[in-house]
Amino acid sequence: MNESVDPKLYQLVVEQTRDYALFILGPDGRILTWSDGARKMKGYDAEEIIGKHFSVFYTRESIDRRWPAHELEMATAEGHFEDEGWRVRKDGSRFWANVVITALRDESGTLVAFSKITRDQTERRLTEEALRQTEERFRLLVDGVTDYAIYMLDREGIVTSWNTGAQRIKGYTREEIVGKHFSRFFVPQDIEANKPWEELAKVRKTGRTEEEGWRVKKNGERFWARVVVTALHDTTGQLHGFAKVTQDLSDRRQIQELEEATRNLSEFIATLTHELRNPLAPIRTAVQIIGHIPNVDPALDVLHRTIDRQSGHLARILDDMMDVSRIARGKMLVFDFQVLDLVEVVRRAIETAKPLIQAGEHQLTTDLHAKGLFVQGDFHRLTQLLTNLLNNAARYTEKGGNIIVTARAEENNAVVQVTDNGRGIIAENLERIFGMFVQGRESNESSSGLGVGLPLARKIAESHSGTLSVESEGIDKGSQFTFRMPLTTAAVEASKASKRVSPLMDSRRVLVVDDNVDAAESLGLLLKSLGHDTCVVYDGIAAIRMAEAFRPDIVLLDLGMPGIDGYETARRLRGLNKQFKIVAVTGWGQEADRQRTRDAGFDLHLVKPVNEESLVHAVLNERVGAKKTIH
Repeated sequence: MNESVDPKLYQLVVEQTRDYALFILGPDGRILTWSDGARKMKGYDAEEIIGKHFSVFYTRESIDRRWPAHELEMATAEGHFEDEGWRVRKDGSRFWANVVITALRDESGTLVAFSKITRDQTERRLTEEALRQTEERFRLLVDGVTDYAIYMLDREGIVTSWNTGAQRIKGYTREEIVGKHFSRFFVPQDIEANKPWEELAKVRKTGRTEEEGWRVKKNGERFWARVVVTALHDTTGQLHGFAKVTQDLSDRRQIQELEEATRNLSEFIATLTHELRNPLAPIRTAVQIIGHIPNVDPALDVLHRTIDRQSGHLARILDDMMDVSRIARGKMLVFDFQVLDLVEVVRRAIETAKPLIQAGEHQLTTDLHAKGLFVQGDFHRLTQLLTNLLNNAARYTEKGGNIIVTARAEENNAVVQVTDNGRGIIAENLERIFGMFVQGRESNESSSGLGVGLPLARKIAESHSGTLSVESEGIDKGSQFTFRMPLTTAAVEASKASKRVSPLMDSRRVLVVDDNVDAAESLGLLLKSLGHDTCVVYDGIAAIRMAEAFRPDIVLLDLGMPGIDGYETARRLRGLNKQFKIVAVTGWGQEADRQRTRDAGFDLHLVKPVNEESLVHAVLNERVGAKKTIH
């Protein structure tokens, strides 16, 4: 049984409701009643607004398109109409309103009025708009990212969104991929191994996963990807789906593989040069010994020069291989800087290159600064630089050509130029020839080297704060290489530093230790020919015993010996508390090898084959305890 409600109670509800504007419209849309909530929301007092048409609350745009009339028509036809839109207060300010209009009919069905309920939803609208704009900005941000594939998956792994980066990296358009399962991005063997589904299972459990692996593009091409998958949960904690970010790391992986290949190549080169130096060392030593023996047979003299020239060429190739290995690994070349006379360096380079110059029957002309050109540099490396320039001139000049070497002071620089009338260089190759393994012109000989001489020469020049450049007017017009480096004012020190050691100085007692019998005996013979008292043994144990009996001034010690190696032998020799110098003589020449010999107590590190000058310096000039790099 329904109980009737006092109409006054309804009146109180209408009048005291503050959050809603409650009022009644006549069938023509004119306002008949006005609540306090309506006054508070719209700003009109009852006497101001009753009798006026309700369109006064609408914007000009809405009135122009007859929206107020449309609302009444819809409410009349359907009994109810609900809408949201901008409305206008008395002061002209706008607010976002939720409007409900209900048609009121009497018992006969005649329309007698409309009830209208309006709620101010401005705050909600602004919040939603801010959220919409934020979402739009985020969408634009994500869609604008091209370096990463960013996309969403539902709980089963179906793609639900797709950004520009995903299209660029994987090749699918948004229309092609949305709605498809993400397993198509995996390689076949990973699909067979159930990895896509295991990935989602892991993320469901842990919330996030990150890994690298092969993925597949639309065209079937593989790429190395870094993938991050994150689980997305709603406010109740229920799994909503997954966010996935993929980065193409193919370039980085390729670089890593190249670096690994470079390391492997460097290790191979180091091992190869070591193995080649061992047989080359006794050959070079034997050649030097023969040079000290008087010879009356011209044929033997020719053979001696041939062996000397070709074995020297092979030794330079091994040095170049080691330098290339260092450069390829991003390592600095080894330098021993001191004050020296660059003119002396030029003379030494000419002496080194003379066999190749003579083989080409070239005419060599020199014009060297008479007073010396004192610089701060590495004697060996600068000799290597200038020798490479001279060898280059000899190779690329026809038989009987002219080579001119000049050395002069120019302002604050020492300038050395090597000029030839050989085959010349085309303009586009003037810089290209300084690239590694590049040979710009055909060589005159079959064994023309590795194509690394000029690149190494430029590296050496730059390491001395200098420059190396080339000029040529073209094919068959010859070329001119110019090396510049700063002069130093330390002339007195330079004069001392530039003095060369004579092999006729005081005799020393030298113990030679090497399991390579040929290398040990030939080195012993060379030392004897230079006037030194020499003892040769072939293993570490014998070296320790002989050190007690022979009492050497210096020990020339190989490293890679059977039984106890050179490092352990050096440590035991140091334990004897004898005042002798220990010099490593080895085929291993990388910086790590030099550091290891220093740590083991060696005074010097010589790389096979040891030339006569380096040997003389090691035996006579270097004081005990000096740790200096000699090549």
